[in-house]
This record gives sequence, C-alpha cells and structure tokens, in this order.
Amino acid sequence: MDFTEILKPGLRGESSTVVDDTNTAASWGSGGLPVYSTPCVVALLENACFRATKALLPEGWSTVGTEVNISHLAPSPRGRTIRAFGELLENNGRHLVFKVQVYDEIDGKQNQLIAEGTHGRFIINSKKFLDKAEDKRE
Repeated sequence: MDFTEILKPGLRGESSTVVDDTNTAASWGSGGLPVYSTPCVVALLENACFRATKALLPEGWSTVGTEVNISHLAPSPRGRTIRAFGELLENNGRHLVFKVQVYDEIDGKQNQLIAEGTHGRFIINSKKFLDKAEDKRE
C-alpha cells in the first residue's frame, strides 16, 4: 500500500499533559528531582506524532516509534502544562520522520522550548505486527 499520498510532509499532531507527581524525574527514576522527566517528554512527543497519523491511516494500520533523537533543554516544575508538537518532514513509503518540539506553558501561552529533535515512526499492519510479537512467546 502506498502511504505517500495519505501522509504528506507538513502533517501535524500535538499532545499535552500537566506535570504532576506521576511524571517527574523522581517518580520515573530518571533523576531525583520533581521536574518533568525525559522519558515522559519522549512519550508525549511520540503521542503527538501518532495522533498526526492515526485518523488518516486505513483501518488495521498504525504507526510505531522506531527512533528518537532529542535534546531536553530545560526543566518544567509541577503544575506546568506541557505541549508536544510533531510535524512530518519525510515520508519514505512506510518510514516517517517528524520534527518534534515540546514547550511548557503558562496561562495557555507557549513559554519555553524544553525539548526538540526528530522522531522516526514506521507504518505497520497491526495484525501482522502483533502476530510477530506473539510468535516471540513460543
């Protein structure tokens, strides 16, 4: 199946969350401080890119993350809203490359870029992908 006509460069997605005790570096074990964790930055930007593609793919198809290359630039304390944006830069058939940016916000306004980079995703047939994962159980 040709996905280059469905998912075109410029396609955007976003996702947001609020920093709380469940997503800090201290709670994730990725550090000891009560600030938004890098693993949660990655999960949020992946979700933004997944959301960009989800509604456009035919039933039975999805995307999975394959690569993350980011710089986590600044801390965000509890209570801050974090918003991630993904913009499709390249569609190489089934391999997608996104530019990603993550901001923290005050009163609904973008305050500071806290992370940026690129994220790779691959378009998969969900059933085949899950069957392959299940084969590993045997």
